[in-house]
Amino acid sequence: MSYLAFETLHKHKARLHNSVQLGSGVQLAAWSNSHDRITQESAEHHTLSLYIADGYECYQKVPGGWQNGGGPDRFCIMPRQYESTWDVRSNLSFVHLYFTDEHLRHLAEQTWDRSPASINVQHSAFAQDKQITTLYRQFLLNYDWQDSASQLALSSTTTLLMSHLIQHYTQLDWRLPSVRGGLAPVVLKRVLEFIENHLDQPLLLSSLALQAGLSEFHFARMFKHSTGLAPHQYVMQVRLQQAGKLLRHTALPLTQIALYCGFSSASHFSNRFKAAYGCAPLQLRKQSR
Repeated sequence: MSYLAFETLHKHKARLHNSVQLGSGVQLAAWSNSHDRITQESAEHHTLSLYIADGYECYQKVPGGWQNGGGPDRFCIMPRQYESTWDVRSNLSFVHLYFTDEHLRHLAEQTWDRSPASINVQHSAFAQDKQITTLYRQFLLNYDWQDSASQLALSSTTTLLMSHLIQHYTQLDWRLPSVRGGLAPVVLKRVLEFIENHLDQPLLLSSLALQAGLSEFHFARMFKHSTGLAPHQYVMQVRLQQAGKLLRHTALPLTQIALYCGFSSASHFSNRFKAAYGCAPLQLRKQSR
């Protein structure tokens, strides 16, 4: 899927640092820019932007002049069919999330079991929202986008971001439905066995929800109720625990252990392992001898 806002930045001075398109088709992109003027033309998609660093001298053209108010953790929403012009007069680092009406409609149908007649996303510039900031900084920016083991966390977080937008930045103003209880024991057992048997694959929220016969949204909430962990947290925990067993009890090379446990490379695996346990994988192996 191609997003016009992404392609437009590519044609200017903006520097692309990282990008990933998830299984659902939504896309994340990390950018930096400086001393550039960009007109984002009317597009058939939405863009949610969070300023990560700097941005104090970023201005948006408004009737009568230029408006600014940027800085770290400020966000902007550029809805579909919205044209905007930006003047970046000093350094700016930011992350974009690109998604469509179809993504929002699918999420709304899954979450609230009803289809909205229309979805009108509100424009916003240089605003603040603790939930948006938390989801970006604690989750999206805390995972390696190119690691297949991160896909579940990234897709789950983008779903939460879009759900938040539906609730607070559209005309729908729908509150989240309550979820009572967790997964039935037999269903939970089936899901956990599926996870253990597919650790070498990039597990997706949709595939886990399918095992439970639930929508992704309801599955995620009921799974957390049952286990105390979000699906992506649980899966990462199982990946690292299995890797630890292989490090202690086998002589398999690090790369083979990484791939067996669902990481894209030995370096991706080592980074996650060290973040979780405070030591490198090979250090654990030496300590176990």
